[in-house]
Amino acid sequence: MASGQARCPEFMTRFVLSPDNVVTPDIMGKLPGRGVWVTANKSSLDIAIKNGGFARGFKRKVTVPDDLAAHVDRMYLRQLTGLLNMAKKSGRLILGFDQVYGAAGTQPLAWRIEASDGAADGRGKIRSKARAICYEMELPLPGVIACYNAAELGHIFGRGQIIHAAITRGGLATKIQAAVDKLSGFRSLIPQDWPDIEHETRAEYRDDSLRE
Repeated sequence: MASGQARCPEFMTRFVLSPDNVVTPDIMGKLPGRGVWVTANKSSLDIAIKNGGFARGFKRKVTVPDDLAAHVDRMYLRQLTGLLNMAKKSGRLILGFDQVYGAAGTQPLAWRIEASDGAADGRGKIRSKARAICYEMELPLPGVIACYNAAELGHIFGRGQIIHAAITRGGLATKIQAAVDKLSGFRSLIPQDWPDIEHETRAEYRDDSLRE
């Protein structure tokens, strides 16, 4: 491992070498060849690059792309986007303020999805509803994914623009948790300029009870 520390692969990114010895991310962990693992966050990757961790791990001279961290970030974002699209097809997705607000009062949600450019008032109402039922049932609060704007969410879900969405509990929610864990090491999933950010549940927490 490039860091020299042993960790569970669940929290790491695997890298392999291309035929011309270029360090290449393997976020699914399935590409052939010798792999080098780095903790899935930008700071660990930056240290591995700076300290020659890949050359030591692969035991040869390698080429590290200048935009490697940005490339890993885009790949994890693409993975999360694909899972959100799967949620629509699986029936686990709830779209629109009225629908999400109503569902939040009747069942514990696994994930709240909020447009990064949405208004604080709407998400605050949903947040209060979602918290009430989670407290009542003694379950963790739903994580918040807010790294897409309304137009991007609309594109993912096949609508014009989407401000509010949610995903119900189940196996897919657990897969989303794993994707969120790694993506959050490269970007914030909640905009830092939100006026109500201190009231939001960080998406970067693990909830092993998401599966029904």
